[in-house]
Amino acid sequence: MSDKTTRRNFLIAGTAAAVTVVGSKAVTQQQSQVFLSQYIPNQLMPERVLGNTGISLPILGLGGAGKTPISKVGREKEAIALIEKALNLGIRYYDTAADYGPSESHFGKILPAYRHDLFLNSKTAARDRDGAWRDLERSLQRLNTDYLDSWQLHHVSFEDELDEIFGKNGAIKAIEEAKAQKIIKFSGITGHHEPDIIAQGLQKYPFDNTLISLNAADVHHPRPFATKVLPIAQAKNIGVIAMKVPAYGRLFKPGILEGMHQAMGYTLSLPGVHCCIIAAENPEQLESNIRVARTFQPLNEKQMKEIEQLTANAGEDGSFFRKWT
Repeated sequence: MSDKTTRRNFLIAGTAAAVTVVGSKAVTQQQSQVFLSQYIPNQLMPERVLGNTGISLPILGLGGAGKTPISKVGREKEAIALIEKALNLGIRYYDTAADYGPSESHFGKILPAYRHDLFLNSKTAARDRDGAWRDLERSLQRLNTDYLDSWQLHHVSFEDELDEIFGKNGAIKAIEEAKAQKIIKFSGITGHHEPDIIAQGLQKYPFDNTLISLNAADVHHPRPFATKVLPIAQAKNIGVIAMKVPAYGRLFKPGILEGMHQAMGYTLSLPGVHCCIIAAENPEQLESNIRVARTFQPLNEKQMKEIEQLTANAGEDGSFFRKWT
């Protein structure tokens, strides 16, 4: 696959993104501006600058994986309703990946009309240059756009993966080429298993951001992300996006946390965290999460310790996604 061929394919994808579909109606750029002007929330979410990117984003973004119709086959109507609700309530950061089922395609039916007002992130699980390019091309076609605000190396967990990524024909080549061609603006690395691997990746390469697991139970894990990764990200001014904030709701079981205000409040109060992404099962849950984000105030040390005590016995409920390592 030559660079010229790749670039030509992306230009074709970009042409397809000129007009998109919201529901069953074609939306022009002028119409999209009117649509967005109707969706100015009465109360805005706090914003933070995402590390050295210079981009200011609300502290809550919408995740396109997990227990959400956005990533489920046969749930297009519900997915579109959820995405439109997110736009309505001021969500500007949308997260997806090449292997999140129909997630990219669902976003691609709605978001292109508002593209320049949004921050769109996708990911590749490929570790080689050509495989990463194939994922990127497919992601752009599904998302109906000709560029990504951020593109990340997905769930990197082992040293041999880092070796391949940074090898002669590794995926880092695709990142550098795509950035040079202005197909992606920023790059990142993600992980929810081994913080040491993410830390190595951040030390090895000037990524713009990282997406990592950070919740109120993480501190009790023998290899916590907060103490392993956040200091490095802070020192390098790397944007930090938190995921697994409520551990897919498992932290809300009786005897653990009271609700999202504690889960999100804790994670967003960790030093160096800029925002978080949380999936929603329905518009009502999304609206509830956004209410929490709008009223967020950083927690003090005493409040953080109290929440940590509540999660001390969470066990697998707090770190089920890490149990295989």
